[in-house]
Amino acid sequence: MARLSQADLVDLNQTFEERTPQELIQWASQIFGDRIATISAMQMSGTVVCHMIHSTGSSIPVLFVDTGVMFQETLETRDRVIKEYGLNVISLHPELTMQEQTEKHGVLYLNPEGQEQCCHARKVEPLAKVASQYDALIGSLRRSDGGKRAVCPILSVDVETNTVRINPLAEFDDEHLAAYIAEHNVIVNPLHAQGFSTIGCNRCTTPVLPNEPKRAGRWRHLGPWSVYCGINPTDRDPTHSPSIELPQELVDRILGRMTDYMI
Repeated sequence: MARLSQADLVDLNQTFEERTPQELIQWASQIFGDRIATISAMQMSGTVVCHMIHSTGSSIPVLFVDTGVMFQETLETRDRVIKEYGLNVISLHPELTMQEQTEKHGVLYLNPEGQEQCCHARKVEPLAKVASQYDALIGSLRRSDGGKRAVCPILSVDVETNTVRINPLAEFDDEHLAAYIAEHNVIVNPLHAQGFSTIGCNRCTTPVLPNEPKRAGRWRHLGPWSVYCGINPTDRDPTHSPSIELPQELVDRILGRMTDYMI
């Protein structure tokens, strides 16, 4: 095994700033083969990535973490992605139902510490259980989302899942996203039209007012100090330079030391 750090990806990230999302998805598919998946919560940017995977003819599977308290509209969006895009969407579930969790721990999401525990159990742990099957995960973070994501790199390393995280939409602003959706008639979660700028669990997500930040509707009852669930590594600490361990041959391919596929 070889070590791959965030610092190792600096040059590659700079090169990838000039690439289209579709080119980045094709690169990832070639480099990681069947050891790559997409993660999508079936929000707007996530379904755009699903459409791009579909349009490139890739067989990359989609991991959907069903926390057990998702909006019905989100579950229906997932089902449409499966039916209309023909993607292999794998639904992941937490160990306990929400009722079982509440009986065991009480209502966790009523305070910041409990919210962190709840999100970890219902979002992070289900993904962590299957992470060993993959060396890379494609996400849909965008810098225009602001906050900690304003500086998210295209490639990052995630210590918790020991994977490379790839965000092909990092440079897509709202205008680009809307144009792509309109041009390709992308499936969109109907909750976005109801005032939800971001969409999570039905217990902790509300619509936002036009003058509010995009993530104001997430954990609104906890105040502005709690706006991320922790499933994305750049949300946890965007400035830290962590490292993961991957096979040496794979590290060489990622960094372009030995590959017959370049973009």
